[in-house]
Amino acid sequence: MPEVQVNRAAQLSRGHLLASNVVWNLVGNGTPMAVAVFSIPILIRELGKDRFGVLALAWALVGYASLFDLGLGRALTQLVARKLGEEDDTELHALVWTSLLLMLCLGLFGGLAAATISPLLVHGALSVPVELQTEMLHSFYLLALSIPVVITVAGLRGLLEAHQRFRLLNALRIPMGIYSFAAPLAVLPFSHSLVPVVAVLIAGRFVGWILHALLCLRILPSLKQRIVWHSGMAGALLRFGGWMTVSNVISPLMVSLDRFVVGALLSMTAVAYYATPYEVVTKFIFVPGAIVAVMFPAFSAGFVHDQRHAVLLYRRCLKYLFMILFPVVLLTIGFAQMGLTMWLGADFAQHSVSVLQWLAAGVLMNCLAQVPLAFVQGGGRPDLTAKLHMMELPCYLLVLWGLTSTYGIEGAAIAWTARCTLDAIVLFALASRLLPSAALFSSRNLLGSAVVLVTLTMAAVTCSVVVKAVLLGAVIFLFVTISWFRLLSPDERALVRTVA
Repeated sequence: MPEVQVNRAAQLSRGHLLASNVVWNLVGNGTPMAVAVFSIPILIRELGKDRFGVLALAWALVGYASLFDLGLGRALTQLVARKLGEEDDTELHALVWTSLLLMLCLGLFGGLAAATISPLLVHGALSVPVELQTEMLHSFYLLALSIPVVITVAGLRGLLEAHQRFRLLNALRIPMGIYSFAAPLAVLPFSHSLVPVVAVLIAGRFVGWILHALLCLRILPSLKQRIVWHSGMAGALLRFGGWMTVSNVISPLMVSLDRFVVGALLSMTAVAYYATPYEVVTKFIFVPGAIVAVMFPAFSAGFVHDQRHAVLLYRRCLKYLFMILFPVVLLTIGFAQMGLTMWLGADFAQHSVSVLQWLAAGVLMNCLAQVPLAFVQGGGRPDLTAKLHMMELPCYLLVLWGLTSTYGIEGAAIAWTARCTLDAIVLFALASRLLPSAALFSSRNLLGSAVVLVTLTMAAVTCSVVVKAVLLGAVIFLFVTISWFRLLSPDERALVRTVA
């Protein structure tokens, strides 16, 4: 049996398997971005800025309805993967059914809670124009109806991830992601009301749930036998979620809180000016998301079977993420004004350019922080990340409220970026504490971080497009050269030559 477990752990961290799954995740998360770039300007023009601001909140609510998941999706992934590693399939269907029923109960509670507070949000907390309040209230009720579906899909997805079926998952994720942005466009010829727009989004979620369920029945046919509730397993799932639950509740809240504060203190138009660059630049998070989803079980296995290999994977993830994202963020900050003007017009760009630049810097830190977050949780210490998020939330809310009140949407972006930066620094320290060999706080790394900060700041300086293109081109050329000779090992350079 121990030999089987080692083989299973080795399979979870095989380079070819990890690389293949990462590519599938990148394609699955990245494809909807192209549709978003095409769809958002049309939606803003046809719906108007106020209605689009409400739609942006709807996307946020649908995307973060997993707030009520309480960590059970990730707990199910780990427990199922552990049973597969132990070659123990006897109680697998009971574990899955217990998890899904528990998540359904949580989803029903979350939907009821969302429906209950919707009138308070529409008529009091958010600055909604009177003529849009009825539309928005009905839309929020529809969103509340979808929360049980969104929550249970997380459990179905966790089962597929435990079986390393990322190809099947992304075969669903790609059309669903495209649908989220394209479906509202299909409604526009018939109605500009928010209710049918939100209704088609919710209908897509129901179809997605059915397709996920069919795949799970194919992967684990024993689920067809009967519905099983095992109270002992329910307790194990909740205990396993434990501290991770706190992070899964607070972290999505901090991610989406800024837009609601902007809506409460300013206006729905301000939400549109803020949410549009936010929706674009935060899509970069799909890169670490694709990597971390695959690496999490590899980190977990590595802590048990080969800590040196876990640290190697950790360092490589950080290195590759930085090499991919730094040039993208640099160009985003440097050409923010020109890009927004060409995409949405000069008026929109005037209000949103500084927001885009601040958020781009924050997204770089947020992306890098995903690796130590998964590393610490994979090492069995979700309590550390949970305590960090518990301390962050009240401080962030105060800073966010103060800066938004004083500086408007730019202040909200500054607060968001400051939180991401502090969060990343602490997570790197926690990863170093968990395995000292994973420490990154060397003098060379600190100097490199300072150079990156100065470079991103200089990219935001206003100058002619030609001058900026030459300067940023030179910076990227220098970065590629340093990355090739200093960041990549000889083996990695040889692999790149082989692929090229």
